Amino acid sequence: MTRFFLLFVLALLLLSCRQSNNESGTAASQKVIQPHYVGRDACKECHAKEYDLFLGSDHDMAMDIATDSTVLGDFNNSTFTHLGVKSRFYRHNGEFFVHTEGEGGVASEFKVKFVFGFRPLQQYVVEFPNGRYQMLPLCWDTRPESEGGQHWFHIYGQERIAPADILYWTRMVQNWNYMCSECHSTNVRKNYDDRIKSYATSWSEVDVSCEACHGPGSAHVDWAKAAERGQKMTVNGYLGLMVRLKNRDNATWVLRDVKKGTAERTSPVRDRTLVDMCGRCHSRRSILSENYVHGKSLLDTHHPVYLQENLYFADGQIQDEVYVYGSFLQSKMYSAGVVCSDCHEPHSGKVFVHGNALCYRCHAPEKFGVRQHHFHDPQKSGGLCLDCHMPERTYMVIDPRRDHSMRVPRPDLSDKLETPNACTKCHSEKSNRWAADYTKKWYGEKNDLHYGQVFYLARKRDPSVLRALIRLAMEENAPMIRATALSLLQGYPPEEWREVMQEAISDPDPLIRTAATMAASLLPADERSRILSGALADSVLLVRTQAAVALAGAPTKLLARAEKSMLKKALAEYESTQLINADHQTAWLNLALLALGRNDLQQAKDYYKKAIEIEPLFPYSYINLADMYRLQGREDEGEKILLRALQNNPDMAAVHHALGLLYVRQKRMQKAMRHLELAASSNPENARFAYVYGIALNSTGETERAITTLETALRRHPYDLDLLTGIVALHRDNGNNEAALAHAQTLTRAWPQNKNFWTLKQQLQQHSRQ
Repeated sequence: MTRFFLLFVLALLLLSCRQSNNESGTAASQKVIQPHYVGRDACKECHAKEYDLFLGSDHDMAMDIATDSTVLGDFNNSTFTHLGVKSRFYRHNGEFFVHTEGEGGVASEFKVKFVFGFRPLQQYVVEFPNGRYQMLPLCWDTRPESEGGQHWFHIYGQERIAPADILYWTRMVQNWNYMCSECHSTNVRKNYDDRIKSYATSWSEVDVSCEACHGPGSAHVDWAKAAERGQKMTVNGYLGLMVRLKNRDNATWVLRDVKKGTAERTSPVRDRTLVDMCGRCHSRRSILSENYVHGKSLLDTHHPVYLQENLYFADGQIQDEVYVYGSFLQSKMYSAGVVCSDCHEPHSGKVFVHGNALCYRCHAPEKFGVRQHHFHDPQKSGGLCLDCHMPERTYMVIDPRRDHSMRVPRPDLSDKLETPNACTKCHSEKSNRWAADYTKKWYGEKNDLHYGQVFYLARKRDPSVLRALIRLAMEENAPMIRATALSLLQGYPPEEWREVMQEAISDPDPLIRTAATMAASLLPADERSRILSGALADSVLLVRTQAAVALAGAPTKLLARAEKSMLKKALAEYESTQLINADHQTAWLNLALLALGRNDLQQAKDYYKKAIEIEPLFPYSYINLADMYRLQGREDEGEKILLRALQNNPDMAAVHHALGLLYVRQKRMQKAMRHLELAASSNPENARFAYVYGIALNSTGETERAITTLETALRRHPYDLDLLTGIVALHRDNGNNEAALAHAQTLTRAWPQNKNFWTLKQQLQQHSRQ
């Protein structure tokens, strides 16, 4: 289980459709009706084959009421001790209970209300007051004993998650209503009431049933019944369905080029409805709205992440628990028109055939199934397509999942990019260099510039890849690659990419438009208004709300009258996207930032306090509130709030940094230096912490330590502009003109269009000559 889950809240918007009934076939009367959920039993009579495939599937078993038939764990008074915490599992009057460490570390009894999943593990859900449900961290390994299963284990392995940890099981991060419900049941409505801090979460069916994908089916059922009676009925959509998920153009895959050996689609794919449908749950994303409309863009209700650092490796391989959508959208398969149902039977969820036979449906075995292609024994695991092109990574301790980016193994990049590769996953005793030598021998030298190489350096803000990053963003690449490139451009000076964003903001793909909108928010107000004003009318909710947030703080005089009206409407929509998650602290943080952009400090303060109330262990609520107090000149209150945050998070670098800056402003330098040093030393990955600490050292007369601090940080962050300009100034002012000039030359090489850097370099050169 990942340390940072995404929320899961699914709901479906009921649309109106028209129905007419007349035995003669003419429309005698019409009335507007809203299709509603009718349940799986209404489907099985006509769709018996699909219903039978669905029974026992991962979707069918996604969640259920805890009963003798659904609970797989050992509740026969068994015990399990994890890092000193003893838990007992037992039954009473036909119900299932766990006695374990609860809120505040107090051992308590909890009744199991629901089961979650069934292979390779089963989780358990317990009920708390006010409609709140929490996920127990104790899971049952459902694998056979011969495979190491049939025992209890802790979802975080050997990591101790104490009651004072934000990840503790009774806190928000393990809350079922917020984190899990959307993707494990059908037609979920979270129904959180912020006024009374209570949930009334509801669903149509406890598991992921037919209508979770096909939408509310009453209109389709009415149409089918009318057809049985020989009547005609006018219905919206395809036969009354909310969305048609079958291949609309009847395209097939054919092997046109025997030499190439790969099948091609007989017609280009025209829509991505099915992929977006699956992506609603099979993606790392946040929710914008419960009003999901089947068939519309995923980004109208959800915000999928890009290939972000710590979630994906630089080359796009899965790292944290990111599910499938982000991986698949960077694949060649997706670009070629492949959709989920080309490999997975949509009702059972299983692949159509196992082993290489699945891949041979489109890839000629005489070309790809032979030793000349994979250089392994075709009868052994080394000859399995999936092990090379879809390697597994294990999550939740025992759950291996395959990477759906379906990439060519690149062991030649592993050492450079700090990435895994399929070769050394099997040959674990061998080195990356060993694997790279073999792939070079077999397939020749790879001279291409892989997008992973660009992303790896772009994450470090290396200017040498700026042009390549722009090409990735603008040329014909998979949408997830383009969107990630656009997001990484934010690490470079805006003058380098403003024109790129202006073009990308009108791209047909909403994923690209969203990335461009978010990047353009960093531009000056007049440029933001010029580039983003049109996005306020975008057809996709995520795009227009991101544009609205970016323009919220811009002077209204920069917008036309119609644009002001659209901005007001889009900001109201944005507030709604946050309030849907009013049970989570980040929603109130986002609303507070919006209030600050509008210069409403009192509203911002109220929102920050709500965030703290919801999750007292989340440090950034305190940091932002203290910064707001700074704006009001109320530093004493800011100090109190930061010290309170340190009580909860004594090792949190960001809190120490904020407190150190506060003491600098108050000229209490001894305290300031202690906190700034703690921030810089405990989080060396943050260049800003090192820069501020170095400048503070210099201001207190410790110039040599300041130079050492910045030089050390530069070895980790060689292209950070603050560090570079700071070290130039320190060397120059300390009389070391040669060292200052060396760093100034780095600035001009890295940013040749920046006139200020050239001026600085010329001044230093002139000083050296004198």
